[in-house]
Amino acid sequence: MTPQPDILHYAVSVVGKDRTGIVSGIAAALFRLGCNLADSSCTMLAGEFAVILIVSHVKPFSKSRLYDELKPVCDGLGMSLAVRTLQADEIARLETPGEICLISVYGADQPGIVYRVTNELAERGVNITDLNTKLIGTDDEPVYVMMLEAALPDGQTPEELEALLGDLKKELNVEIGVRVVTPVAL
Repeated sequence: MTPQPDILHYAVSVVGKDRTGIVSGIAAALFRLGCNLADSSCTMLAGEFAVILIVSHVKPFSKSRLYDELKPVCDGLGMSLAVRTLQADEIARLETPGEICLISVYGADQPGIVYRVTNELAERGVNITDLNTKLIGTDDEPVYVMMLEAALPDGQTPEELEALLGDLKKELNVEIGVRVVTPVAL
C-alpha cells in the first residue's frame, strides 16, 4: 500500500469461538461504514476463529467510530475486538528480497517443532511471511503439520536451505521440504 494523506488505515483484530457468519457479519459492518479491506487473514485455531484485517477509510473518519460500529457486531457474535490506528510507515507494503518459498514440516507431534525450525530459519536470515500449523492424524498417532511461506536471503536457493535443514530434520525425526513459490503477475 502506498501512503495516501487523505486515507486512514486501521488494524482490526477479532477473536472468539468459531461459528457461522463471523466474516460475513464483520464484512457487512465494514461495508456499511464505507471501509475498504486492504489485507486480511482469517483462520480457525482449534475451536477459535481469528480475524486480522487492515482496513482503510477516506478522511474524515475515526478509530472510535470504527470501533463503535464493529463492537455490537462482535458482541453479537461472541467475539473480542481490538482496533489500532496505523501510521504511514506501518502501511507501506514491503517487498521481500530473495526467492519466495514454501517450507513444509511433517512429523510426530512433539514440543519444540515450531521453535527449532523457526530459530534455524532466523539464524540463516530467512524471513517468515506466513506460518500455519495443524494437528492431523488420530489420537493414537497425531501428526504435526507446519507450513511456512518465507523469503530466502539473496543468494540462497531452496535446495541449499533444504540441505542445511537436514540435521534438524534428523534430530526432530520430521520431514522438511522446501519448494519455490512461483509469483503470479496480474
